[in-house]
Amino acid sequence: MMKLQFSMINKLTTCLIIMVFATFKLSAQEANQVQKADSGFWQSVKYGGSLGLNFGNNRFTGILSPSAIYDFNEYFSTGIGLNGAYTKQNNFTATSVGGSVLAMVNPVKFLQFSAEFQELNISRKLELDGGNFREQYWVPALFLGVGFSSGNVVTGLRYDVLHDENKSFYSSALMPFVSIYF
Repeated sequence: MMKLQFSMINKLTTCLIIMVFATFKLSAQEANQVQKADSGFWQSVKYGGSLGLNFGNNRFTGILSPSAIYDFNEYFSTGIGLNGAYTKQNNFTATSVGGSVLAMVNPVKFLQFSAEFQELNISRKLELDGGNFREQYWVPALFLGVGFSSGNVVTGLRYDVLHDENKSFYSSALMPFVSIYF
């Protein structure tokens, strides 16, 4: 199972790298870029990110991930972001705070491949009758994703190739996402 998962990770990583290099070649040959010669740096910056809420049986999770991206051209963007998350279920509480670096490739107008590296500070607390358990630590995450774009909105799936089921904030390495940029 682990070998199969590692093989899938290698294939996803290889596909993403090929798409990035193919996009650079296309953008170098493209005469009509999104960015005009007289436009400045800030006209190519977009702000946005993701917001997540989850409610359940004695459970709440909230995620806020604002980010800023720079459009180099119509095919390639990169940026930085902040990440914050909070979850509470019965006597368990966890928070996650950190930053991220992200890159997005749009080989065609409606399709987006993304890579996002996050470094997160996790704080977990479990309240028990005999005492409390607390821990705080740093954990990395590397999300590789694919999404479908429609205007300013991108909807898709991403996979954390560094997921550690004992340390990661998220219970699953595979998760859906919706991002909005203006």
